[in-house]
Amino acid sequence: MPGTDLLKARYVTHRFSRHVHDGYAIGVIVGGVEEFHYRGTLHRAGTGELVLVNPDSVHTGQAGEPGGWAYRMLYPSIDALAGIAAELGIRCATPHFPEQVVRDDEVAALLGRAHQAAERGDALAASTLSRTLFARLLTRHATPRPAAALPAEGRQAVREALDLIHACLVDPPTLDDLAEAVGARPFALLRAFKAATGLPPHAYLNDLRVRQARRLLLAGVRPAQVAAEVGFTDQAHLNRHFKRVVGVPPAAYQRAAGTYKTGACPGT
Repeated sequence: MPGTDLLKARYVTHRFSRHVHDGYAIGVIVGGVEEFHYRGTLHRAGTGELVLVNPDSVHTGQAGEPGGWAYRMLYPSIDALAGIAAELGIRCATPHFPEQVVRDDEVAALLGRAHQAAERGDALAASTLSRTLFARLLTRHATPRPAAALPAEGRQAVREALDLIHACLVDPPTLDDLAEAVGARPFALLRAFKAATGLPPHAYLNDLRVRQARRLLLAGVRPAQVAAEVGFTDQAHLNRHFKRVVGVPPAAYQRAAGTYKTGACPGT
C-alpha cells in the first residue's frame, strides 16, 4: 500500500529508545516476547499477538525474555488508515487503537501473509491482503481519537513551538528562546510540551531529525549528506540516533528500502 513501510526483524540485545512515529506501527510477534513502554505503561506481547501503536505516541521496545523477539511490522500512514476508515463508513478522522496488545488470530494471519507477499514482490497480493487486514483492525479494534487534555492556551503554545522546531531543524533555539517566541515561561512550556508529545523538546528534535533522515535516505541521499541536512554533527551521530529509533543503521535501511519496488505493468 502507498504510505506503508515494512520491517521484519529479530532482536536480542537491541533496545529502542523513546520515540514516536508519524503514522501507525502495527505488527505481529512471530517468536519470543517484546516489552515496550507506552504512555507510562509496560506492555508485553508474545508470539501470535498483535502490537498496535498509535501515531505520535511515545514508546520503547526491548526483549521481554533472554532469547529476544522476532516480529513483522507494518507502518501505515495516518492518511492510509483514515482513507480505509472513510471507505468503510467509519466516522473518525484519525482512527485510534485503545489497546496496544491484542489477540486476533485472523488479523495476525492476514498480516503475516501480506508481509510475505510483499517480500516476494507480489504487489497485488500484498496490497489486497494489507487493505483487508487494516479493514478488520479498524472495525474490530479502533475507536475515534480521544480529544487532547491540555487547555487551549497550552495547546497553542505547543503548536507554535512545534512549528519553530520543524522550521529550525539544523539550528534549533534554546528552551528559553523557544518559550519567549511563543509567549510562555520555559518550565510551563516544557510541561505542556511533554504532556502533548510525550517528549521534551530536545528529544522530540532528535526524533524529528530521524524521521526526516528516513525520507532523505528513501530519496537516495547519501547518509553523510543526510546527517548534515537534518542537523546531526556527523554521520556517527546520525547512525547512533537512527539505530536507536529505526533498529538498523542508515546505510542498511537505505539498501533494504531500495530492494522493494511497487508493482507496475510490464513495460511501464
